[in-house]
Amino acid sequence: MSSIATAESPLQRTGLLGRFDRWLNVVPHPAPVVEISAAYVAAARWNGDTLESSAVEPLEAGAVMPSPVETNVTQPEGVRRALQRVFSRIGNLEGQCALLVPDPVIRVFILPFETLPRKHDDALPLLRWRLKKSVPFDVEETAVSWSRQQARDGSLEVVAAVARQKIVREYEEIVESLGASPTVVLSATLATLPLVGDRGSTLLLRMSGRILTTAIVRGSTLCLYRSTEMPAASAQLDPKWMLEEIFPVAAYYQDTWGENIERALFAGFEGRQDLFQSAFENELKIPSRALSGGEAALALDGSARELLQHGLEPLVGWMANAGA
Repeated sequence: MSSIATAESPLQRTGLLGRFDRWLNVVPHPAPVVEISAAYVAAARWNGDTLESSAVEPLEAGAVMPSPVETNVTQPEGVRRALQRVFSRIGNLEGQCALLVPDPVIRVFILPFETLPRKHDDALPLLRWRLKKSVPFDVEETAVSWSRQQARDGSLEVVAAVARQKIVREYEEIVESLGASPTVVLSATLATLPLVGDRGSTLLLRMSGRILTTAIVRGSTLCLYRSTEMPAASAQLDPKWMLEEIFPVAAYYQDTWGENIERALFAGFEGRQDLFQSAFENELKIPSRALSGGEAALALDGSARELLQHGLEPLVGWMANAGA
């Protein structure tokens, strides 16, 4: 299996987004990036922070059904044909690429540790043991990647990403059948995190289909990350369901860090984003805006911002992760 992109690396980067080094830095960092979601397939080719080409194709309903356990790609030939059309529009994608998959495929945990060995072969058994009761599958069948961060009290925390290998292979095999080679596999919202910015504490709320993923970032620390299936997609979702998910998240952060969340960024709520933002601000009294209007996003060039307007923030986040 390709590297999950939270794998530890001794390399360091500088620049605006260098702080995400511990979560997302992998070698190599291929410029082409492919996303397979429940609703569409998309790809982009970057030259630094300049978009060379991009394309997106919708998928038939049910063609991809994200799950950490069950079969995901239920119509592989249909997904392959859609992705082939994408590849034909952005140019040759043979060779290395990054592959972004739906959030439910890769589970993310933030674990406290007293110590963790630096050597991969020594650390992995300890992580598998800690994760054994937290994942709905045999932990020995998983790929596990991790990175270290400092908790609020200065102690060690480990951000661990876990995926069932056979599930990830469903996505990889489709991309490989078209001549590309995924060397990095990353969940879509983890790929988006470099667009959150690095000032204070920020709550990211991102909808993809019926999946709401929430992440709280404070400086260089990932404070919380969770994905939940909502009763409906954003087009039919009552904002009260979002609020019921967010209340305990905000309370957890306030209790743990002794402060309120400073701002929120919304993505993926389609044409109803204003409705959700209004409900959120009325109940939690936290200012919010669209991810595409956040400070980090506004610093991007026009082509990248255009992708954000079309809901393709994971592709842009992958580019931003390359650092300055």
